[in-house]
Amino acid sequence: MVENVIWPAALDANLSRAEGRRVSLDLAVPDPTVEEIAKAVQQVGYDAVVEREKRYPREYETRGRVLVQNADDAGKSDLLQAVAAYVGALRT
Repeated sequence: MVENVIWPAALDANLSRAEGRRVSLDLAVPDPTVEEIAKAVQQVGYDAVVEREKRYPREYETRGRVLVQNADDAGKSDLLQAVAAYVGALRT
C-alpha cells in the first residue's frame, strides 16, 4: 500500500517553488487548509487521513498534512494537480 503525503505548502500560492510549492501558480491557492485538501482528495476518489500535528520541515508553523491512501495508480504530480484543481473549485 502506497501512501502519498500532501503538505499544504505544496499547494500554497504564497510560496515559491524553493519554499515548497509543487504545482503551478495557475492551480495554487493562497493558504490551503488540510480540511480543504482532504475534501479534494476524497473528491478525486482516494481515502484521506488528516494529521494536524505535523509540521512541514521548511516552515515554522504547524499546518498539518494529508495522507492519501490507496493511490497506487496515480503519480505524485498528477495527484497534486488534480487535488489543487479541486481545492480551487471548492473556493469558488
